[in-house]
Amino acid sequence: MKSISTTAAIGALIAAGAIALGAGSASARVVCNAQGDCWHTDVRATYGQRFETHPDDWYFHQTWNQDSKRHWRDYHDGLGYYANGVWMPR
Repeated sequence: MKSISTTAAIGALIAAGAIALGAGSASARVVCNAQGDCWHTDVRATYGQRFETHPDDWYFHQTWNQDSKRHWRDYHDGLGYYANGVWMPR
């Protein structure tokens, strides 16, 4: 009886972990500003400016080269945004 309850508890922990991982990845997105700077974020924030938000996999369906009107920028932790290619922390 003890091994059945232990197995059930381990199964419940694994299921809870899988749900938590799935919920975390659902919030990821790509944000682009009017100047064409785009970056990956997992923080939902408002900046008082107009930004385009896209699903996280949108990145893979774009062409990221020097001639493009959009430019991919590095990921930064915390709140902030890009303005003309420069990261502006909040």
